[in-house]
Amino acid sequence: MTSTKQFLLDIGITIPITFVVAALVTFVYSLIVHGSGIVDWDTSFFLAIFLGIVLPLSRAAGARKVEI
Repeated sequence: MTSTKQFLLDIGITIPITFVVAALVTFVYSLIVHGSGIVDWDTSFFLAIFLGIVLPLSRAAGARKVEI
């Protein structure tokens, strides 16, 4: 598998997982702190896109061997 395909696959896996986890965390936080379970969709979407791109990028950069 080429590195581009692996990178896109990592993005495709990371975004939905991050979205679901962020939605659950914001729901539980709102339920505990405010007494009403409301999902913060803006935060969940932002974190999913941001971490969905940054985490695979950092993994790809860490996988490269740097020769001096």
